Amino acid sequence: MTVLDEAALSGGEPTDARGRVAELHAIRAKAVAGPSEKATEAQHAKGKLTARERIELLLDAGSFQEVEQLRRHRATGFGLENKKPYTDGVITGWGTVEGRTVFVYAHDFRIFGGALGEAHATKIHKIMDMAIAAGAPLVSLNDGAGARIQEGVSALAGYGGIFQRNTRASGVIPQISVMLGPCAGGAAYSPALTDFVFMVRETSQMFITGPDVVKAVTGEEITQNGLGGADVHAETSGVAHFAYDDEETCIAEVRYLISMLPSNNRENPPTVDSEDPADRRSDVLLDLVPADGNRPYDMHKVIEELVDDGDYLEIHERWARNIVCALARLDGQVVGIVANQPQTLAGVLDIEASEKAARFVQMCDAFNIPIVTLLDVPGFLPGVDQEHGGIIRHGAKLLYAYCNATVPRISLILRKAYGGAYIVMDSQSIGADLTYAWPTNEIAVMGAEGAANVIFRRQIAAAEDPEAMRARMVKEYKAELMHPYYAAERGLVDDVIDPSETRSVLISSLAMLRNKHADLPSRKHGNPPQ
Repeated sequence: MTVLDEAALSGGEPTDARGRVAELHAIRAKAVAGPSEKATEAQHAKGKLTARERIELLLDAGSFQEVEQLRRHRATGFGLENKKPYTDGVITGWGTVEGRTVFVYAHDFRIFGGALGEAHATKIHKIMDMAIAAGAPLVSLNDGAGARIQEGVSALAGYGGIFQRNTRASGVIPQISVMLGPCAGGAAYSPALTDFVFMVRETSQMFITGPDVVKAVTGEEITQNGLGGADVHAETSGVAHFAYDDEETCIAEVRYLISMLPSNNRENPPTVDSEDPADRRSDVLLDLVPADGNRPYDMHKVIEELVDDGDYLEIHERWARNIVCALARLDGQVVGIVANQPQTLAGVLDIEASEKAARFVQMCDAFNIPIVTLLDVPGFLPGVDQEHGGIIRHGAKLLYAYCNATVPRISLILRKAYGGAYIVMDSQSIGADLTYAWPTNEIAVMGAEGAANVIFRRQIAAAEDPEAMRARMVKEYKAELMHPYYAAERGLVDDVIDPSETRSVLISSLAMLRNKHADLPSRKHGNPPQ
């Protein structure tokens, strides 16, 4: 029973402004408190925060402005007419993150399990429309049980409206989904349409059909976390970009990500003053990357040497580890970094690495983030599984993303850059604005050993000592076609640079490209490979 209902029954309805204001404050207090202390305790017992506690962590202190706090559903049947809590199970509004406007909606699991009904969906639709109109990021704090079954098809239509707005906002404003509880069925598609997905281990899950349905249909037995937990989606499916052990850390990282993104596609990312000198030399790079192309090293250490204060945010850190995608700053300016990782699968491109990098490049291009590509790639991963899995189609996604990107693009070849993978990884021929190389670079159609076996196979076969002849031909091929200045002599590399000067070269080049303008052909949209 609401305060208004109680007042009417008692005959104590306020008659003056002060009474009305007191009544308002009482209603608001009831809405903020939620359904009951018991429900709050149950939420905490699961290791989960309440919706309002999460919003307080996300937004700057005291900045939250709630929208439609007093909204209640109008559904009847199945006892719903007797249970009409304020907010209808979702809290919507806006506030600031480091002083910049951010819109948010948070499911309140204490009310109808956070399930989506007609009024609930309408509130989300409104806040999404406001975010698009205001040109500000949208964060969804998801902890809901899916569609409200008692409201039938009206709930399903509510999801449709969310999906339509997710798509309309794509590439216009940053959309971040934070999974803090279960997300099943069609509800999982909204996060999949957004730019970034965060998950919390043990408490958040995402799946289209739950364990019970899986068991009924296939006979397979699996837990909720085993089917769609944070680690599964961060390591295996690639659905989640980030996974953390607790909500506090997760939401703190959401704030950090927002600080690296522009408010919308008409703005540049926010800049900060950097105390890391732009002309800082990195002599350690001379020893960090072995000249021998067959020796692995950790590309993360190269990135740490190049970026401001060694600080960066890796996207999809645990999925497709043979390629690294990260947001960082160079002289205070945000950049996106795409880098092969020689420490995993020798840094080859495969299906998952191609998809991961392609989506990251598209995101950077949508939000005016310059792209720096660090190449050390021996090619595409060979194998029947890769070919049958569509490596041609998936590799083409990365090629398309780079070719379509109009933001400043700089590529740097550290060591190997072989075959089609060299072209795909933002070579000059597909539109990189500037291409640099270290003196350790090897740009070729394939490795010297493989090339020699193809080109000189007859000489090798006819030789008295085939192995000695093979070694001689490999050395000859390297000297003729794979020396560090071969590509530079033909204008395919703009300069061969001292590795220790890489940071200053990248910063000065990005400064020159800051006002780059490029027009794409007039079209409704492209038809990228799927």
